[in-house]
Parts: sequence; C-alpha cells; structure tokens
Amino acid sequence: MTEAIRGFWVASATPLASDGSVDSARLVAHAKQLFGKGVDGVVLFGTTGEGTSFNVGERVATVEALLKAGVAAERIGIGGGFPAISDSIALTRAVLGLGLRHVLFLPPYFDRNVTPAGIEDAFAAIIDGVADDRLRAVLYHIPQISGVAIPTSVAANLRKRYGKTVAGLKDSSGDFKQFQAFRAAAPELAITVGNETDIARAIAGGGAGTICGMANIAPELVKAMIDGKDVESRMQAAVDIVVKSPSFLPTLKAILATQTDDAAWLRVRPPLRALTDGTALKSKLDELTSPAIA
Repeated sequence: MTEAIRGFWVASATPLASDGSVDSARLVAHAKQLFGKGVDGVVLFGTTGEGTSFNVGERVATVEALLKAGVAAERIGIGGGFPAISDSIALTRAVLGLGLRHVLFLPPYFDRNVTPAGIEDAFAAIIDGVADDRLRAVLYHIPQISGVAIPTSVAANLRKRYGKTVAGLKDSSGDFKQFQAFRAAAPELAITVGNETDIARAIAGGGAGTICGMANIAPELVKAMIDGKDVESRMQAAVDIVVKSPSFLPTLKAILATQTDDAAWLRVRPPLRALTDGTALKSKLDELTSPAIA
C-alpha cells in the first residue's frame, strides 16, 4: 500500500437513491469508470461528496459496499472531518479495520476563533485516539469553506510529532503561495492540490498530485494538467462553469446527470437544492473538453 496519496485522485461526488441514502451501486460504477480514465483513487465524502451531510455509519457502510464490489482498499480515501473528535476517531478506526489507510481530516470548523495550538491539539487528539500505525492522515486545508485555516506551523509540527502517520496535506485554498508555504514548512508531507488550474505548477514545485472535484466531469482535462500539457486556460474556463454558478455541487451533479443520461445524479441532500437540467452546462463543458488535447 502507498504511504501517502499521490498522483491522480478524484474527490468523488456522492450519488443518492430516491430516499436520500447513498446509492452505492452508482458510486461503484462511477469509480470504476474513472479508473478506466487513468484515475488512481477516489476520496469519498469530501467537500465535493457532500461529506458533512453523512454520519459515521453511512460512510462506513459505503466503504463496505465499494470493497464488496471489488474496489481495492488502497484506491479509496475518505473524509473523516466531523465537529466531534470522537466521530473522527470512530470513523477512522472503522475504515482502518476494513483495510483503508487514507483519511482526510478537517480542522475543528465549529470554532472560527480557535488558536493554532488548539488546531494542533484537535488533530493530535484524533491521531492519539485512533492509536493505529496503519493510519496515513491527510490534513485538509479549505478555509474558504470550513472557515478555519491550517497554519503552516501546525502542519510542520504534526509531521514532526507523528512522522509518516501524518502523510499528507490537501491544499484546496486556491492560493498557490499557500501551497508553496506548506511545501517550505513541511517538505516531507505529500501535498496535493484541489484547485485544478494549479496542478501542473504544483507538481513542478514538488507537489504530490491532485485530489479534485472537476475530475468527476472532466477527467481527461485533469489528466492533461497532470501530464504538463498546455491546457490551463481550458481548465480555468471549465472550472468557471461550475464554480461561478449559484451552487457548485448541484451544478456539478447536473452536468454528471446529463453526461450519463441518468437523472438520479441530480439528487442532493438538504440544504442544497437540485438543478433540473444540466444540458446547457454540459454543452459549454464539451466545447472545452472535446477538442483533442495535444
């Protein structure tokens, strides 16, 4: 098994059944389709996967379903961020028992005034509570969503304290200077980026790869970025289609529904509201992704 997430990983969207539960069969099919396009692994229940809307039991049951369907444990990562540290510990222990190693942890996003020392204490409480050398933790930095940043000093300190147990960091800030600051402070961490337009420069700067949401709907374009091809302007335009919409996740799912001709992908959990038609959005994306990538 790998010591850290590296390469091309997808922050997977989560398909839902009509009753709002996870549609594991569709998720398995989605993951396997992505693997066929060069994807190394999928991260479940992150931001793109509406992760904070799912409890420990739902997340564990979904992992069990993917494993039963033949998805290898080393190709699955999972979002383990909860307001309650005990939930993060319970989820992590459960998935480690199933053979997973990669768990992404948000900082304690229930307190916007927490100190760096407090953030470090929270991560340490999870790692100490899990107390399992199999864990390969990924710190998840997405302050524009979580409201709480991970200080570079915290990332560096945790790596020094726990060694390879703190294996990586996902920087989804969209600020390349922040990526560079993490690299400088904690060069032993495998740092992936979530902002697709930064992929090529991040890899060139020593980054480990990407865990990104756009790969759900434009994996070929993301792969071209990883391969260092000159497609950054196309990628930026594709990202803009989604992120400049009124609601990122329903927009991404609407495009998925149109691409797969499967309206079930439109379903989201409250407080999100589903879009009804992604045809126009897909057409715009096709204009960017359909031309041959040299």
